[in-house]
Amino acid sequence: MPDDLREWISFEDPTELRTWMFDATFLRSSYTCIYGAGCQGVLDADATEMEQGCCSYGAHFVDEADVANVVKAFVRLEPRHMQFHRQAKKKGFLVAGEPAADGSPVTATRLVDDACIFLNRPGFAGGVGCALHLAALETGERPLDWKPNVCWQVPLRLEHATDENGHVTSRLRDWKRRDWGDGGAEFHWWCTESHEAYIGRQPVYVSAREEITELVGEQVYELLVQALERPPADVLPTPVRLRRR
Repeated sequence: MPDDLREWISFEDPTELRTWMFDATFLRSSYTCIYGAGCQGVLDADATEMEQGCCSYGAHFVDEADVANVVKAFVRLEPRHMQFHRQAKKKGFLVAGEPAADGSPVTATRLVDDACIFLNRPGFAGGVGCALHLAALETGERPLDWKPNVCWQVPLRLEHATDENGHVTSRLRDWKRRDWGDGGAEFHWWCTESHEAYIGRQPVYVSAREEITELVGEQVYELLVQALERPPADVLPTPVRLRRR
């Protein structure tokens, strides 16, 4: 059997012309983010002690709304939350990133000392990790409402494809090396393909409920849970076989 054998669940959207497909193998797995607890980072060598996680290259924003959301969050940050707050106020925290595949411009977070400007380094009194994440938790709000889209979505990846008839198929799966482009192949380590990260106490579809719901909506999430928790024998009706006398 291939090592990457996956089970997929699919169903039609109850309110629109869309087919949903979910990587059931990953969503049922015990994957969990191990940032600060063994994460080796995404550099070309083991960088566990640097505690950069997947923040070494900054965040690339998906659109102007994504940028505006982080700008709104930054206004609420104080120096005690963010190690490089002074630099962000003086020089800004946004730069032009590498153009997208179609040539369109991309905005990214500025790098400071070879990592995202929002990343607090080991030893910072306000806490190690994303300043936006830490400040959101302090205020009792969801980190995903403060952070760039890519930062709260990884390791989940939602893709959409439209066929010649206009029908949309949306697939939710784990984020793989290839999703980072050519640079992904240079990572010394990537979490979703490493057994060290599969130590969670809950399956991904439970531990990442907020993120999945944000991506697919509450109704589709509930249908997904029903499908994932349904006994295998109930997936398809058992055919009735008639015996001739």
